[in-house]
Amino acid sequence: MAYRQKGNTAMKKKAIIAAMITIALAGYAIYWAFYDMSRLPTGELISEVQSPGGTYTLKSYSTDGGATTSYAIRGELNFNTENKKPKNIYWQYKVENASVEWLDDDTVIINGVQLDVPGEKYDFRRE
Repeated sequence: MAYRQKGNTAMKKKAIIAAMITIALAGYAIYWAFYDMSRLPTGELISEVQSPGGTYTLKSYSTDGGATTSYAIRGELNFNTENKKPKNIYWQYKVENASVEWLDDDTVIINGVQLDVPGEKYDFRRE
């Protein structure tokens, strides 16, 4: 009988681990499908503004969601002095224009949203 209890405990642990893995994978799938900024639509380039020191260039793109959704603005940070891939740092829905102003080489304001680059980003879906 002691053997049977030990077997049940092991099966319960395996079931808990399997459930945790399933929940983690489902959570990642939801993040990937709905919140991952690397999956944003490309859009049409509307402006390019270089930082004062030339370290970065912020490219703004207007994306047309079609008949069922509104326009959106995507801001892409390009690294001019490092060999890195561009990074999406700004995503705003129901906006058609991008106002970009660099305060210094590491601080940009996009449509009133101040970001310290390259670390910060703004995504309206997380508001």
